[in-house]
Amino acid sequence: MKTSKNLLLACTASVATIKLPLLIEKLQKLDTEYDFNIKVILTEHAKHFVENSQLPDNVQILDDQCEWNAWNKRGDPVVHIDLGKWADMLVIAPLSANSLAKIAVGLCDNLLLCVVRAWDFAKPLLFCPAMNTRMFDHPVTGEHINKLKSWGYHEVPTVSKTLMCGDTGNGAMAEVDTIIDHILLKFRSL
Repeated sequence: MKTSKNLLLACTASVATIKLPLLIEKLQKLDTEYDFNIKVILTEHAKHFVENSQLPDNVQILDDQCEWNAWNKRGDPVVHIDLGKWADMLVIAPLSANSLAKIAVGLCDNLLLCVVRAWDFAKPLLFCPAMNTRMFDHPVTGEHINKLKSWGYHEVPTVSKTLMCGDTGNGAMAEVDTIIDHILLKFRSL
């Protein structure tokens, strides 16, 4: 019998967001001990790289407007809190340089960053950096990644390849199968 797990996937403004449909498809077809209930958070700029029509109908897509539409008065749902309570794990794939920096300094100016800021440290949070090699090689990137890891968040390391811009180097998001391996390893270690 499979164990049901609530998996919150999030995408920030990186071209690697184009891999989201494949990530969801593979997670839903896995023949493992887990059955995943998936919800997705898209930042406003991540929406540039994926259409809701590319995603399965049984996956709820959330954005900043969902947060504001849900709350009108005391007692109404607070989406970023409710999502943190619902999820067994948060996976940010991809995590852009901009959102990485915001998380590292505690900013929470969109739905995803509010979820992260209110995240229960007893639950796993995996992050998959994705950015141009020049951005990845900047000293502040390593500082930010190390800060997130010091909080107990789990990095799924970047890979080196030819990037969408034509540059070759480190900074590309890990492959979908690698991300899935990390998700399964984290759940199995709980």
